[in-house]
Amino acid sequence: MSGKVKGVVAIDGKTARRSREEAGDIKPIHTVSAWAVESSLVLGQLCVDEKTNEIKTIPELLDILCLEGCIVTIDAMGTQKEIARKIIHKNADYILQVKGNQQTLMDDIREYFEKDVFTEKKDALEKAERYYKDLCKEHGRIEKREYYVENDIEWFRQRHPEWEGLAGIGACVSTVTEKGNTVTAVNYAIYSRKGMTAAEYGKSERAHWGIENSLHWVLDIAFREDESRIRAGNAAENMNMARHIGVNLLKQEKSCKMGIASKRKKCGYDMAYLYKVLGGLNTGIK
Repeated sequence: MSGKVKGVVAIDGKTARRSREEAGDIKPIHTVSAWAVESSLVLGQLCVDEKTNEIKTIPELLDILCLEGCIVTIDAMGTQKEIARKIIHKNADYILQVKGNQQTLMDDIREYFEKDVFTEKKDALEKAERYYKDLCKEHGRIEKREYYVENDIEWFRQRHPEWEGLAGIGACVSTVTEKGNTVTAVNYAIYSRKGMTAAEYGKSERAHWGIENSLHWVLDIAFREDESRIRAGNAAENMNMARHIGVNLLKQEKSCKMGIASKRKKCGYDMAYLYKVLGGLNTGIK
């Protein structure tokens, strides 16, 4: 058991590509999952109905989760007023990416940072906890991420009063250098945690991608989800849920220092280890 979930809960969608069948006009299943980054646990998942999209499914997923005290991170697809409101009513906070689907919101944030923040000295911003830098070097690739926050946004709240809980705006300037080429990108977000520092914002933003690296990548590499051709009836959705349970069980088993794929293989030939892994499953049955 992991106890009370805390920290960042990342919500994101993933498509099981081979669950599609053109002959029967069956679309691949697309699942929205909630990933507790600190606990390495899938908290819940829902399949997106073929006639809707993630915007309709995310609120339904939020309804079944206990998120008190957590920071919920969602990409631009989930930056919706109703979703922000629901997160606040769950006694949690949000960091929501802002892109072209909220054009007025994005334009206001971008204009403010370009005119009033990026022009200031970084030393002064860092001293005020409004600037934080993270540098990552690996495999000949250098990525510098510079995070900025602004909590004094009464003017912004007046322009956008419909965003419940809005407490600040943030920006991330990412500069990637690889093989002599340098690419810079700027991303913006809104958040609800009062007094959030640039370091807290940056670490939460970075943690969001844990759902890609620690869940989606594991499903594809260790469980070969993208190669699965299971598609009849509810089989694809049921197997998706089984894989998520498998990820939870294998990640909570800490005694064996090996990857998820190797742990799965060990379960196949070592019954004692299999029972140990399954022992982490709380069925509620006495």
